[in-house]
Amino acid sequence: MITRPLLLQFLLLAILLPLAARPSSGADEASEIRDIGSRRELFVDDFLIERLTDARLKLHEPRLAPFGKAPRPSGHYTTLMKDGDLFRQYYRGDKKAGTHWRNDGWDVYHLGEVTLYAESHDGLNWTEPDLGLYKVDRYPSGNIVLADHFLVNHNFSPFIDTRPGVPKEERYKALGGLRYPDWAQDLRPKYGPGGLRAFVSADAIHWEPLKDEPVIPEGWGSFDSQNVAFWSESEQCYCCYFRSIEKGLRSIRRSTSKDFTQWTEPVSLNANAPGEHLYTNGTHPYFRAPHIYIALPTRFQAKRGSTTDIVFMTSRGGNSYDRTFMEALIRPGLDPAAWGNRSNYAAWHVLPTSATEMSIFVLDDRRYVLRLDGFISVNAPWSGGELITKPLRFTGKELEINYSTSAGGVIHVEVQDADGNPIPGFTLDDCPQIVGDQISHVVKWKNGNDMSQLADKPIRLRFVMEDADLYSLRFK
Repeated sequence: MITRPLLLQFLLLAILLPLAARPSSGADEASEIRDIGSRRELFVDDFLIERLTDARLKLHEPRLAPFGKAPRPSGHYTTLMKDGDLFRQYYRGDKKAGTHWRNDGWDVYHLGEVTLYAESHDGLNWTEPDLGLYKVDRYPSGNIVLADHFLVNHNFSPFIDTRPGVPKEERYKALGGLRYPDWAQDLRPKYGPGGLRAFVSADAIHWEPLKDEPVIPEGWGSFDSQNVAFWSESEQCYCCYFRSIEKGLRSIRRSTSKDFTQWTEPVSLNANAPGEHLYTNGTHPYFRAPHIYIALPTRFQAKRGSTTDIVFMTSRGGNSYDRTFMEALIRPGLDPAAWGNRSNYAAWHVLPTSATEMSIFVLDDRRYVLRLDGFISVNAPWSGGELITKPLRFTGKELEINYSTSAGGVIHVEVQDADGNPIPGFTLDDCPQIVGDQISHVVKWKNGNDMSQLADKPIRLRFVMEDADLYSLRFK
């Protein structure tokens, strides 16, 4: 016999369960509305995704590609930047070949480190200009951009400061430095404190210390990696990601600053899987969507002969990473040399190298390419699949997508209100089939592509796809 209280519980469940199964309404839950404005959004996480039906997120494997005719200079902890029409490269060298701290002494080794410079107009063919700054027999081309700064040259990592109003003499900034190991503490009185030191430049060639002392103190991390910083447009602060040791694992911490000199207490990002070392981090704003930070850390397998690969992580700011995929983005591959220790370090910054392609540069003259925005896609099989977005609010009048289909594949796009009801004029039946492969395609419906009447209102997008990939979208 069902008692009255039990009957009331069944009735309550009968009412609530169907409601729980429905997509959350943007009208009912304002916090679920994604205000994307006219930003480009990539499908590197579930930020826009409400539901996937018979579709999935797919991690794309970069393709190994050749360089130009001239060999690319190569060294550890490489930094790349695209500065207008010029590509700049900074990488580590040594005044004397074969010097090692185990044989020659920790201070002798680091005193001999230099930062080398190369440049290119296409990112593929590089030259080593004579900068006339230092004379070192091992580098007769004269392309040393910084030397004789103890510990700084181990991992000197410059960037273009995009902060509005930055003084022209500080348009370029950099960090570099290390922590003294326990057995080298007696060197500190001679060379000064460890930690990360800040440098500035007006031309990316002539560098000066911003302060006499480190801006990030030695006690905050271990720093024996490539420690990187940048101005975040979305967070309105400088962000620094650096090496730390957490529970015996090589890990990543983050600190922020408003002026590049005073930094917040660091926060451990806990990006490691159990037992996993993350050797570098390479975090930086993605050049086509700078509110999304991408990271290409080297994953270090200490118990497998010190083998390494490169994984893919993202962040939208704050003290966390998203690891939608735990699988490697770049595997060591067929070359036996790539299975050795320290063989798979990605240069800091993914850069565009054509109108449709971007490149990831890896130690020892390897270049991997992906289509623009092509890290992860929403992928639908031949049998078909669907994506429905969370409620979003946009500015602009056109919807642009980066997509690819097979010859037999197709995409249709529907615009819905926040409750999931198709909006007249923007239904699936109103959308001509989209077939092809384009980095920038403006979606059209029977009445055209003008969506301005829907701007600043909560909407959903529904993509019905067959044998197709969707990489990104934006309104413009």
